[in-house]
Amino acid sequence: MKGHDFLITVKAPGKLYIAGEYAVVETGFPAILVALNQFVTVTVEESSDFGSINSRQYQENSLYWKREGNNMVFDNRDNPFHYILSAIRLTEIYAQSLGKEMKCYHLGIDSDLDSPDGKKYGLGSSAAVTVATVKALCRFYDLAMTKDQLFKLAAIAHLDIQGNGSLGDIAASVYGGWIAYRSFDREWLKAARKIYSLRKLITLAWPALQIELLDPPANLQLLIGWTGSPASTSHLVDAVGLKKAEQRAAYQQFLTDSKQCISRMITGFRSKSIALIQNEIRFNRQLLKQLGKLSAVEIETPLLHRLCESAEAAQGAAKTSGAGGGDCGIVVINKQLDTTKLKLAWEKAGIVPLNLHVHQVND
Repeated sequence: MKGHDFLITVKAPGKLYIAGEYAVVETGFPAILVALNQFVTVTVEESSDFGSINSRQYQENSLYWKREGNNMVFDNRDNPFHYILSAIRLTEIYAQSLGKEMKCYHLGIDSDLDSPDGKKYGLGSSAAVTVATVKALCRFYDLAMTKDQLFKLAAIAHLDIQGNGSLGDIAASVYGGWIAYRSFDREWLKAARKIYSLRKLITLAWPALQIELLDPPANLQLLIGWTGSPASTSHLVDAVGLKKAEQRAAYQQFLTDSKQCISRMITGFRSKSIALIQNEIRFNRQLLKQLGKLSAVEIETPLLHRLCESAEAAQGAAKTSGAGGGDCGIVVINKQLDTTKLKLAWEKAGIVPLNLHVHQVND
């Protein structure tokens, strides 16, 4: 890969949570996610003099930098590119550890994970941009990288900025399709980073981390409705976190119930039973509503409630997706059922059906 007279282009898909939200932020607790066919696209092109980072979504905030030895030196202080910069920093540390010479380049970012007017759908754009940036630079510097290593490098980069979260959205962006995800021990990672090099760290088995690809029943159809009110995940997770200290016993019960629910749902995938998956979607919805009451956080807003109830009336199983508080609701329904009436009910209520499909990552 010498000279780079061509453009490197990589894509990383967005994600939605199907079940297991909130519990998944605790070490070893499972969730089910799906990767979707909306992407962050990152391009890299070698440059001889200066580098740039440009995003279609942030036209007024292009970022310029130059090289001083191996370091990138930035011209402007304030920028919306924290995840991208973190991904670049870690990938370049990794590349340098393999003896690669640092170069200048133009990095372009384009995202279709948000609505055209810039509203967030809650599809995990910060995770997808982190994964796409790491992946693009690995290609640029000619670094062989397995999906497991890509997950670990992107997870570290994302964690450095976000500081909390389960990193399930990173897993969905890396592996694609339907996945069962159990979060790793972040305290272990914090300690391990002081002991191991990045090269070593991404080859180690991370305690409690499990990622399993799931194969859905052939007749399973996933519908996604957007309620038009973006939610701040970190804000909601923080609010629930505050309450869990005060209501420890009830929170522990929520964790136990959530873990059992997701285990049964995974069995539903393995045995190709839509009915079993639907039962657990409904059970998980009730668990999240209880958690909302316990935490005094509105996870299922009135519009998300309408989305779920209209889906139930159409023989679908529905719940909020992700942190709730707005954003998306998901419905699992048999493909053979007619969903015309359901979609009309959504449109009448001001819920936008998102025309999204599950994306498999092949490379």
